[in-house]
Amino acid sequence: MTDVHPVTPIPSLDLNRYLGRWYEICRLPLKWEDEAATDVTARYSLENDGTVRVDNRCFDAEGKPTQAVGEATPINEGKSQLKVSFLPEGLRWVPFTKGDYWVLKLDPDYRLSLVGTPERDHLWLLARDPHVDEAEKEAYLAEARRQGFDLGRLISPRQTGREVTDELLSL
Repeated sequence: MTDVHPVTPIPSLDLNRYLGRWYEICRLPLKWEDEAATDVTARYSLENDGTVRVDNRCFDAEGKPTQAVGEATPINEGKSQLKVSFLPEGLRWVPFTKGDYWVLKLDPDYRLSLVGTPERDHLWLLARDPHVDEAEKEAYLAEARRQGFDLGRLISPRQTGREVTDELLSL
């Protein structure tokens, strides 16, 4: 059966403006991320080969700093659809190991971003600040609902102001 209402990314993304740190405001559950994690961030930086380095950090349920580093590659002309892999660098060539990362809604000032997958399994609301206005948050979640995402299991990690630094990761 064909999906009558496919998930639709924004037409184009200025990748250079999208780079930098984002705070996770909420998400659908992920099997590889602790549901009790706090202070979840993602930092995107451009590599020399045109790929994007993805550096996800958080404190797990026990308060331990954790990090997952991956690579994202734009797959459409507008750069709003990316494929992401968190496999070790030497294994990223393995087929069917990359996940989708589609930007579905983006604030004109690149302050808020709604990201999802075409199967509607994964969804994230990201922001440049650790806390967002509830009305803005609801407007982005309304777009997720409009695109068919079930938000019944939405997780909103606490943002306490702590940051997972390189120094904490090396301890």
